[in-house]
Amino acid sequence: MNAFLQTVMETPAPYGAAALWWLGQMGLLIKMGDTVLCVDYYASPASNRQIPPPIPAKEVSGVQVFLGTHDHLDHIDHEAWKIWAGNCPEALFVCPAFHREAVLGDGVQEENCRGLNDGESLSFKGITIRAVAAAHEFLAPDPQSGLYPCLQYVVEGNGLKIYHAGDTLRYEGMLPKLAALGPIDAALLPINGRDGARYRRNCIGNMTFQEAADLAGALCPRIVIPGHWDMFADNSGDPAAFADYIDAKYPGRFACVLPARLSPVFLHKA
Repeated sequence: MNAFLQTVMETPAPYGAAALWWLGQMGLLIKMGDTVLCVDYYASPASNRQIPPPIPAKEVSGVQVFLGTHDHLDHIDHEAWKIWAGNCPEALFVCPAFHREAVLGDGVQEENCRGLNDGESLSFKGITIRAVAAAHEFLAPDPQSGLYPCLQYVVEGNGLKIYHAGDTLRYEGMLPKLAALGPIDAALLPINGRDGARYRRNCIGNMTFQEAADLAGALCPRIVIPGHWDMFADNSGDPAAFADYIDAKYPGRFACVLPARLSPVFLHKA
């Protein structure tokens, strides 16, 4: 097993505790109890990456749940999912129901592939995963099926809740959906924003760092982590500006953690 993943497997996360490891972009490893979840990990090498994959896709093993928020390469990395379908044959693969057929095409077995839509949830190995529609950059439900192509997830286990926002803007009605799920212990939010230059090259956007900070201010998680700022030179953000804005506008309300790849963040039930 990969040495880093061996450390993850050996890291204790008893009831009331969880451990998080940021993998770059919006990639996140979560350990609750003996269950390890991997969300939005972009593991394929590419010439336009600013940082290489911290764990080679072929070395990923021991993960019980893989989650992808939407069908973009840096969130559902199909070439990596094909590898993981073989390396982790018992793992659950979770995606928007709109993209389930594409994930089955990666070799994931029918019984191991779960598609979710807005407001739906599933439970697996003591973990509950709840889906909320994401607006990347628009909600854009499929007019025929009503399925949303982009999701956010709230992962609950060990008495803790981890919110992974995927790629989204804040839209009318989103906050009540999240608030109804109860207090958030940790949130990973995209901060890369959107602008005219990105529109012109068909790069759809996310919250600006100010919008992401204000969402955190409304949710008031115990910790917030900025994501989606390190991978591509032409679609980045400023995590220091995000942290400074939070410090100025929401002093002492919650902690902002500027993540280092593969460095653990530990949570304990309040």
